[in-house]
Amino acid sequence: MNADSRTAPRTTPPPALWNRLAVPAGLLAAVAGAFAFVGTVDPNEPGHYPVCPLYRLTGLYCPGCGGLRSAHAFVHGDLVTALHDNAAGVAAYLGFAVLWTVWVVRAARGRAVRFEPGRAQMWAVGALLLVFTVVRNLPSGGWLHP
Repeated sequence: MNADSRTAPRTTPPPALWNRLAVPAGLLAAVAGAFAFVGTVDPNEPGHYPVCPLYRLTGLYCPGCGGLRSAHAFVHGDLVTALHDNAAGVAAYLGFAVLWTVWVVRAARGRAVRFEPGRAQMWAVGALLLVFTVVRNLPSGGWLHP
C-alpha cells in the first residue's frame, strides 16, 4: 500500500452561487429585453414587423400568429387582449416562467437541472398546437383570431 491510497480523495467545492445562476440570469435578461422591445415597438402599427408568411400566402393563422400582439398586450398588463391575440402564446409565457423559476431554485440549491420531456409529452404539445391551429381557423373559432 502506498501513501497515495491512504489519503482522502480530493473533492472540488461546488461552484459559487453566482456561477450557478449566471445562465438563468442571462436567459432572463434576454427574454426581458425581447419583451421590453415588443412592449415598446407596437406590433399593431403596420410596418414594424413582418407579416406571417403562412397568413400572407394562405390567409390561415398559424399557432404563432398574433404572438407579438399578445406579448405587447401581456407586457402592458392587458391579459384579456393577450389571450385573445394568442392564447397558446400566453400559456407559453406562463410555462416559461414556471420552468425558469424551478431552474433557478434548483440551481441555487446546487441541484442538477434536467428537463427532458418524453415522447408522449412532445406529442401532446404538438397535438394541442394542432388543435389550437385548426380551431382558430374554423368559422366558429373566430374568438381565437388575432
